Amino acid sequence: MPQHWQKELKKALKGTAMDSISGASMYHPAGHQLFSTVVTDSQLQQADLNDPLDPISLQFIPQIKEKITHPEFKSDPVGDGAATASTGLIHKYQGRVLLIASGSCAVNCRYCFRRHFEYNKNFAPRNNWQEAVKYISHDESIHEVILSGGDPLTLSTEKLKGLTDQLEALAHVKTLRIHSRIPVVLPQRIDSEFTDFLKQLKLNIVMVLHINHSQELSKDAQSAIQALKACHGLILNQSVLLKDINDDAATLVQLSHDLHDLGVMPYYLHTLDKVQNASHFEVPLSQAQSIHKQLQTRLPGYLVPKLCTEIKGQDSKTWVNNA
Repeated sequence: MPQHWQKELKKALKGTAMDSISGASMYHPAGHQLFSTVVTDSQLQQADLNDPLDPISLQFIPQIKEKITHPEFKSDPVGDGAATASTGLIHKYQGRVLLIASGSCAVNCRYCFRRHFEYNKNFAPRNNWQEAVKYISHDESIHEVILSGGDPLTLSTEKLKGLTDQLEALAHVKTLRIHSRIPVVLPQRIDSEFTDFLKQLKLNIVMVLHINHSQELSKDAQSAIQALKACHGLILNQSVLLKDINDDAATLVQLSHDLHDLGVMPYYLHTLDKVQNASHFEVPLSQAQSIHKQLQTRLPGYLVPKLCTEIKGQDSKTWVNNA
């Protein structure tokens, strides 16, 4: 029988919450047709579906604005296609590779930079990870493997262990980084089987969460993060700067304090990746710089996330200064 979190994940992926979502004030079926609506009950319970400016609803509920096409917005804004080294393996940056560990998410963020990504052609778990692991084994400069997706924690712990057993056999691989929204949007996934798995890994563990607003942090999400903290890995958070959701200093200051209370360090504040059908989320660069400067004056340095952007073809993230 599936565990409880797997049942909840299947429910989200099948869209069984659509009845309540379709009653939301901003919901529009055209947006849903362009990019399927996927959201968990956990996040719906945190949202106010009657508020057109609710910061959770705006992230997960499709709007008519998604029909807008913008000449500067692309289907592959960060150059994943050009950097694909083998099936499901993206090699952009020196010393680290990114595995598309899953094509599924527990939530579909409406601004997702991979909303047009062809997961059926780029699926690393195919053939028991063999192609990806072979590539990594042949390049001893790779010291870090990043699990992304989709969301890697939509996979069972058993499947994840099947990968990490192979990575631990490679002496040059030192760090496993996991990018996931699931600890917040599907907190029951962080069960004892998963935390025991993390504690037994010989690799250095870095968990990168994706939280844009403090309202996302339910009590269950906070408990899940505390369970991860007990695994003694490094826990970071990255946010995306989004119009009408977190595009003001007060909201981001509160988020940094709330993260710190949970033992999570603010890591990145991303400008929006210019993915087609999401232009309505863009915050002008000058406004982003102004907000970040305010964060620097109101927070200690260790709670100020780095303002950055990802430029297609560059060999690293690009820091955005406040000049």
